[in-house]
Amino acid sequence: MADQQFEIPASDFLDRVFEGEPPAPSVIWLTGPTRDEVRNILGHNYASLRVRYWKRGPRTAWILDEIGKERPITAGFFVNEGKLEQTAVLAFRESRGWEIRHDVFTRQFDGAGLLAMNQLDTGIDGISGATLSVSAMRRMSIMALYLTTQLPETKD
Repeated sequence: MADQQFEIPASDFLDRVFEGEPPAPSVIWLTGPTRDEVRNILGHNYASLRVRYWKRGPRTAWILDEIGKERPITAGFFVNEGKLEQTAVLAFRESRGWEIRHDVFTRQFDGAGLLAMNQLDTGIDGISGATLSVSAMRRMSIMALYLTTQLPETKD
């Protein structure tokens, strides 16, 4: 099978979820208990000590990276009032598992929130041949929801 690499600019995702007017980015540092919990979610340390996010009121967007099988998958997560509202695969670099980029897969995350122990409160169906990519998307979605709970309350 031919290589299925593709990329959507993060700015396109941010424009879509913030209706053409994304806020300035902010940063959350992965230190102390936050770093430890992200390690628990991912099963390893995140590749960076800080993560950029965009926040306006109860709405927060995250652009995260996670290894599928061998290469990073970049995904955008839009959280509104503690639930995932939109999820998109922005860059896929693996040779298998590319099916996760389709809306039929990413729409499964819509409305998902966190249960205790940092688990999604909704089931996500797998894709045959894309097990590691699906797992990476689940972990990143949990990370986005968890990090949202760690942000200071702001009144924008």
